[in-house]
Amino acid sequence: MRATGTAILTAVLGTLALTPANAFVDTVPPFKGNDTGGIIAYSLYKEGADIKAMAVDHCARYGKAVKLTGTDAQYGGYISFACVWVHPGHLDRPLRVGY
Repeated sequence: MRATGTAILTAVLGTLALTPANAFVDTVPPFKGNDTGGIIAYSLYKEGADIKAMAVDHCARYGKAVKLTGTDAQYGGYISFACVWVHPGHLDRPLRVGY
């Protein structure tokens, strides 16, 4: 019984040791969001992308307007935004961005 338990434990630990870590495989996309807001990689801003237009287009898909909430201006940082409801009848209804 003891030998069987030791063999199973060795097999499990050996499998875990040979399994690659997902930290090197998984990547974070430069733009990610949902109906409440999202994040845009700061590196896109450094490359000259129109961050505001990207956020407006994303929030307009849900019928909402954009509110930029913060910037982490460093390597690996993100620009965050929120998608907020627009009052009915308001003049600034969200529009889709077309290029």
